[in-house]
Amino acid sequence: MDYLIGVDMGTTSTKAVLFDKAGHVITSANKGYNLYRDAPDMAEEDLDEIFEAFSDAMREVIRFDKDANILAVSFSSAMHSLIAFDADWNPLTRVITWADTRAVKYTEELKANGLGAEIYAHTGTPIHPMAPLSKLLWLKNEHADVYNQAAHYLGIKEYIFHRLFGTNKMDISIASGTGMFNSFNLDWDEQALEVTGVQRDQMPTPVDPYTMETEMLEEYSVLLGLPKDTPFVYGAGDGPLSNLGVNAVQPSVAAVTIGTSGAIRVVTDAPKIDPKGRTFTYALDKDHWVVGGPVNNGGDVFRWVRNNLFDSEKSTASLLNMDSYDLITEIASQVPAGANGLLFHPYLGGERAPIWDANARGSFFGLTHSHTRAHMARSVLEGIIFNIYMVELALEEVVGDLKSIQATGGFARSALWRQMLADIFEQPVTVPEAFESGALAATVMAQKALGLVDSLDVIGDMIGNANTYEPNPENYTVYRELAPIFIRLSRQLQTEYKNIADFQRSHTK
Repeated sequence: MDYLIGVDMGTTSTKAVLFDKAGHVITSANKGYNLYRDAPDMAEEDLDEIFEAFSDAMREVIRFDKDANILAVSFSSAMHSLIAFDADWNPLTRVITWADTRAVKYTEELKANGLGAEIYAHTGTPIHPMAPLSKLLWLKNEHADVYNQAAHYLGIKEYIFHRLFGTNKMDISIASGTGMFNSFNLDWDEQALEVTGVQRDQMPTPVDPYTMETEMLEEYSVLLGLPKDTPFVYGAGDGPLSNLGVNAVQPSVAAVTIGTSGAIRVVTDAPKIDPKGRTFTYALDKDHWVVGGPVNNGGDVFRWVRNNLFDSEKSTASLLNMDSYDLITEIASQVPAGANGLLFHPYLGGERAPIWDANARGSFFGLTHSHTRAHMARSVLEGIIFNIYMVELALEEVVGDLKSIQATGGFARSALWRQMLADIFEQPVTVPEAFESGALAATVMAQKALGLVDSLDVIGDMIGNANTYEPNPENYTVYRELAPIFIRLSRQLQTEYKNIADFQRSHTK
């Protein structure tokens, strides 16, 4: 039987999903790896662990059907990662991920001297430590030994392609998130290259997302159990593919994704730059651009709540044969909307949109004797949504009013979070049946690359049934009062974020 494999390379795991040509999930495998935080603001991954996770997941789904004919393998990938290699392709660094904020000093310098705004106007990538632009300046200034030896720079997905095929390419979707790529002429940006001191030949060759590789090295053909000529399609970044994966490709239809991190995005037919620098514009392909804002703090904040406020509930959930996150969500649902006036700013890992401040820190506001752990849990969940709502307000200034929301990501499995999203945004929220949205979208790109379909619109027939959540008037009247307080606080606290972040860095052992 004919199948396609969608590979979704994330921050802490890689998933391989086997689909038939109609977009039905046949089987999947998810393999995790460590996110190393050995020093303040560090967030790195190990190349060998990533490749092992990729190959293990691939072998597992391929073994599902010994007679499978794999038409193509296509990729969705986390954006903004950076790996330095020497001239012989020996790695000089681990994978420096989007979550690594050690380049904050050089980001602030770019913002202060005006160069950041100029480069953003060409690239559409906000000036933030997440981007390879800032990471390269950090390497140049603080790790000159690495910077001076580096002959090549790749990201996580490009590393997989290089290892399998010996290539040195990057699709324009991933490139558009580097801060180094001119989104208007679809090439490496001259000013970004000049600022970082990186030469054009140190960067991979930009290619169309539908580009295929078909000459796999023999050892990896054997390792994966795939013919050498199996087409591997570059695909695109996980953010743009998430929009495609929930069929949010029409104007004014937003996709909200909350996994480890989160984002809200809208598809346009050309790059759109925010004069205030709050939103990104990344390519899906040359004809589809995704405008939106990412947030650092999503499901990882909920994990912090589970591990630090509800540790004892882990054993209770096990006894009840229940997921511990579901149990905490159930506890939070017993508290009314607004958590009796307790607000939480979820900036445990700094923040990208809408404040673009790597020094941002989390806080509870309004805490009183009457508040319990249940109130704290609900306020954390609401705080994550409030923050994305702030991004939506900025996004509407750039692309116009939004008419509907398609939701995906791990949070979309929670009925409480889905309802919160509808209530805070005061808009219907639709959750497609297909949860493997990024991997599914990658395989649709593969089908287009192979000439099996003419348009990406076919995904509308693949995502299955959907559930729609309508805003609850009792809840959204509460959120209408709280949202302005949340937004004003985020601005007022910004003046002290750097001070407390500097203190933490100097006193963290």
